[in-house]
Amino acid sequence: MILYAAFMETVDKEKDAEVLKEHLEYLYGLLDSGKVVAKGPFTDHSGGLIIYNASSMEEAKEWIEKDPVIRDGSRKYTLKEWKSTLEA
Repeated sequence: MILYAAFMETVDKEKDAEVLKEHLEYLYGLLDSGKVVAKGPFTDHSGGLIIYNASSMEEAKEWIEKDPVIRDGSRKYTLKEWKSTLEA
């Protein structure tokens, strides 16, 4: 598997707050299945970071596009392949 970092930028805070619970439930489902390995908000409240464990960029994009905060337009994202330097 390959790691992908999604930089999530909040563009509509009001809409974002409305779907936050659904967004977190979606991410916890991906976390439980091993598709997400890390996630969390930025401390300046501008968005967050999600690290996906996917077989391809296209697969990671599919998961992101299903995220409630992307579907409703409250966030936009930038996705990049990422290499962890903590691996043995």
